[in-house]
Amino acid sequence: MTENDKLEKDAETAEELAEEKTTASAADTEGAEESGEDAVRVLKEELEAASRESEASQERFVRLYAEFDNYKKRSARELQDFRKFANESLIRELLPVIDNLERAIQSSDGSEAAANCIVEGVDMTRKGILEVFEKYHVTPVESLGTPFDPSFHEAVGQEESEEHPDNIVVREFQKGYLLHDRLIRPAMVIVSKARVPEQETPEATAAPEEENDQENNE
Repeated sequence: MTENDKLEKDAETAEELAEEKTTASAADTEGAEESGEDAVRVLKEELEAASRESEASQERFVRLYAEFDNYKKRSARELQDFRKFANESLIRELLPVIDNLERAIQSSDGSEAAANCIVEGVDMTRKGILEVFEKYHVTPVESLGTPFDPSFHEAVGQEESEEHPDNIVVREFQKGYLLHDRLIRPAMVIVSKARVPEQETPEATAAPEEENDQENNE
């Protein structure tokens, strides 16, 4: 092989290597472009998914807000109706009591029998009211004969008593009432004041003795 042939062969080899390098570089470039396109496509898909999720969340929020707003309005109406008609059942229970009072008044003609009828009617009315109270857990405060208790009683006077020690309820001016265990009105009562026995004075005891001495001397 001549020197020229060797040079030509080396030149061909160099060209082949250059072509291979160029081909590899082009392949790398194409791969990079394809990889970049894939990354862009993935990011685009993720962005679209996030956008759809955001729209769904927004729709859920709007729906929940509307439901909550409707709930508030409905609760406000129900509370207003409850406050407005809370005593309806109690009023229904008391209507027969009013009827009894009206019948008792209408039956009065001024006679003693009519007066007795009114008294009986009023007593029946009182019992009817107490029955209604009992249904609603309203009970009278027990006062007579019990020690005065400022938590349940309000003293409006004092009365001397030989039967009771101090501060015993001897009379009830106005009944007190409890709703369950809560006091809604204290009882107005008269309490006892123990009467102190009167002691005889020395002059009072000496006078009978002097009279007896005079009688004996006579």
